[in-house]
Amino acid sequence: MIPDYQTLMKPVMELAASGEIKVSDAVSRLEIVFGLTEDEKAEMLPSGKQTRFANRVHWARSYLKQAGLLRNTRRGFFELTGEGRRVLSENPDRIDAKFLERYDQFREFKTRSHTDTSPDKVQSDLPAVTPDEQMRTAHEQINNALAAELLEKLRESDPTFFESVIVDLLVAMGYGSGATSGRVVGKSGDDGVDGVINLDPLGVDQVYIQAKRYKADSPISSGAIRDFYGALGLKDVTKGIFVTTSSFSPSARSTAEKLGARIVLIDGPQLARLMVSHEVGCRVSEVFKVSVVEESFFE
Repeated sequence: MIPDYQTLMKPVMELAASGEIKVSDAVSRLEIVFGLTEDEKAEMLPSGKQTRFANRVHWARSYLKQAGLLRNTRRGFFELTGEGRRVLSENPDRIDAKFLERYDQFREFKTRSHTDTSPDKVQSDLPAVTPDEQMRTAHEQINNALAAELLEKLRESDPTFFESVIVDLLVAMGYGSGATSGRVVGKSGDDGVDGVINLDPLGVDQVYIQAKRYKADSPISSGAIRDFYGALGLKDVTKGIFVTTSSFSPSARSTAEKLGARIVLIDGPQLARLMVSHEVGCRVSEVFKVSVVEESFFE
């Protein structure tokens, strides 16, 4: 299990006890100290730019620096301060945010970091997760709530509207040769197909769509997959996308894998996530920028 950043504070200081140390070296050595698995070492933040463990080491170092226990010596390197050495000599059981509260500069840092500067708020313990993780967790919660609302609206929508949403989504995802390459065909005589995407300007290569607007407790059966497969055969195509607002039974997924045609299954939760990702039925209302110090500027 990857330790939280407060658990890392004392080990980070202990690594610097023998002198200046490079941040990346500290990360590598702490991976060994905590016995991280290869998967844990490789686990990335959602941004994909930094491992989760390295991010927590950086935050531990940052808070220790704010308390005056560490200082940066040059780009990417740090060492203990005199106070840091004194603290380690006392060998406290744990060094965490509560421990750092004894330092005026750390309390001042927390005051600057809070919009609510009332004493009760400023003196409260920092959470176990880093600010990065707090922000990303909140973002995930907002997106999950949005996805759930979108899915509910789709289940309540008109069948024709639902079919058009699926076509719009696939075009937004980059399928087709242009904005007009998709169309709804779900009507009498459609042979069990609800929409079609032309993958080239002439429509030589096509993907057919089946869209089922079902309740959450009504999964798609294997029979529906076989019917769609038969519809693809009548159209003489081998690519199909089956979308539902519910789910697929295990037998339905197994059937789709065994059939000769390439049939992609998209269930309700995945459909909602794709709509959020490609801004179909929703829009971005606010963007928060996160800046970091440009170390080379100060060299």
